[in-house]
Amino acid sequence: MTNEQILAACRSNWEYRGVSDAAAREMLDELSAHLEDAEAAGRTAQDVVGPDVRAFAAAWARERAPFAQRALRTAAMACFILGVLPVLSHLVRWTVQLPVTADYLAFWVAMGSITVAWELRRGRMRTHQHWLLFFAVGLPVTLLTKWLSGDGVLFTLPLWGAMLLLLPGLPYAFADFRSHRKAKNASTQPF
Repeated sequence: MTNEQILAACRSNWEYRGVSDAAAREMLDELSAHLEDAEAAGRTAQDVVGPDVRAFAAAWARERAPFAQRALRTAAMACFILGVLPVLSHLVRWTVQLPVTADYLAFWVAMGSITVAWELRRGRMRTHQHWLLFFAVGLPVTLLTKWLSGDGVLFTLPLWGAMLLLLPGLPYAFADFRSHRKAKNASTQPF
């Protein structure tokens, strides 16, 4: 494998495992430097990463982003995503009290469960994947629940309660936003 193929395989593995963008860039820079040093010393890339690049990348990802850390981030981001939905509903309906029906609650639970499962298994979820999930999972669950349960209101959610759901994920969302912005700026600046 060439150095570029090794870096691409590691990047893909780290994205799959949910390593943050900033940590992945740092790890790629470090690995690239090690590969260049090995090449300059007359050694091969396999001397650096071993015979199995995926196993190397997975081991390094586990060191950088252990499961407990990813689970905490995922739970916080799930709360954030689940908080955005009712906040938007409050804004669209222009109300501070949102009546929550069984179908609306089922939609929240389905989206939260799928988001957590996806984030823990595959890493970060892209925006287009969220929209696909809304239609592929959320819509059928919502329609089925509405058909089975009717339109009865379970409880009312105040605006402050919906905004409270946003709090755990705000630091992670802000960090992701900053890292994406920094990466975009770094890629557009000439060297």
